[in-house]
Formats: sequence, C-alpha cells, structure tokens
Amino acid sequence: MIINNTEILKKGVQKMTGDLLKAHVLSSKLMTDIEDIMIEEFGLPEGHIDIGLFTTDNEDIGYVAADEATKKANVQVCYAKSTYGGLGCAYGGEMIGIISGPSISDVESGLRTITHFTEHNACLFSAREDDGVQFYAQVISKIGTYLAEVCDLPVGSSVAYLVGPPLESMMGVDEALTAADVEVVKFFGPPTVSNRGGAIVTGTQSACKTACMAFAKMVMDCVEEPVDY
Repeated sequence: MIINNTEILKKGVQKMTGDLLKAHVLSSKLMTDIEDIMIEEFGLPEGHIDIGLFTTDNEDIGYVAADEATKKANVQVCYAKSTYGGLGCAYGGEMIGIISGPSISDVESGLRTITHFTEHNACLFSAREDDGVQFYAQVISKIGTYLAEVCDLPVGSSVAYLVGPPLESMMGVDEALTAADVEVVKFFGPPTVSNRGGAIVTGTQSACKTACMAFAKMVMDCVEEPVDY
C-alpha cells in the first residue's frame, strides 16, 4: 500500500511551495517467448519467458512503481537501472525496468499497474516556485518483493523513500533520522547518476511519515537559505 503523501506533507510542512509534479511512463512494451540469451542475462526464474519493459521520466518513482507491480500482479522485477542519459535522452527517461511473469496476462497486468501508479499515484514535490528544485518523499506502508530485496527487509515492511538534490538530500536524511525512530536500509550517496541523493529508511508507518515530513522541511529550508550555516 502507498500512502498519499500530499496531505501529509502539506499539513506537516507549512512552507510547501511550487507544484506537485507528475511523473510519466515514456514507454511500455511486452515481449513474449523471449530468447534464451535474455532469460539468462536477466536471470528469469524457471517458467518465465514473457517480459515487460518500461521507462519513466523519474527513476525513483519508476522503482517504486515496479515494486507496486509485484504486489498487484504475479510478476517479479528482473532488471531495474538508472540511465546515464537521463530525462534529456529521447525516450530513455531516467530509468528502465523489466518485469517477468509466468504468463502474458500476468506481465500485462504488471505493466498496467506500473503505468497507473506512475501517472496517478505518485508525484514529485517542488521546493521552489519555478519548480527548479524537486524532491521525492514517499511513505510505503507495505513494500513488495522488489524493494524487500533491495533493502534486505521482509515483504510488508514500512519504509520512507527520500530523494532530493545532492546536498539538500543529505541534510534531509540526517534530519529524518533525528526526528523519527527510523534506520537507513538503502543509502543513495550523492551525486547519483541522475544528480540526486537520499535514502530509504524503515520503521513504523507513523515513524516513516514523520521522517518524510522532516526530510521535506529540511530540503525546503536548504533551498530557501542555500548559503546559511
């Protein structure tokens, strides 16, 4: 389950500014009865010969969307990577993901879930009126199999996914750890290939909400006063 963060952050952070920025699926394709080389290279489990490929214009939302697919469809994430070309690369977006399943209908269901989540259930938050600075702060009350593997956590754990600009994100993660009873299970050292930083933290659902608010507030404080220490 994904928590709607919009109201959480607006209530907890009085200086919310700018827009809520939607992400988009740039491409989504089904491949059936794939060749043995792809089965081997992508490490597909026995019986999986159909895959779904997708790209998104925001890497982190793409990863969370892939995890959401594992909860809504009988699929697994067999490949997910950020692209160095980034959003400016035509069709390439910021990440490419590949899911596999035991049947075509399973993979199709997974791709539909990814598209719906990306375009209707997730957004970036703007920290500046011109939308020039963006961050992602998402509470996931129960993770699926993909994020469970990435974070080395049990399926169903609660996490907060916190990502922002390189410097601001480090300040935000530190503040989140101070404000909430959470621990880091995945650290994104700055700068990532898409020039960001951040972390995935885990704790109770309530603690993850507190971590999101603390992260968001610190990111916006840093943007408002970038050279103040």
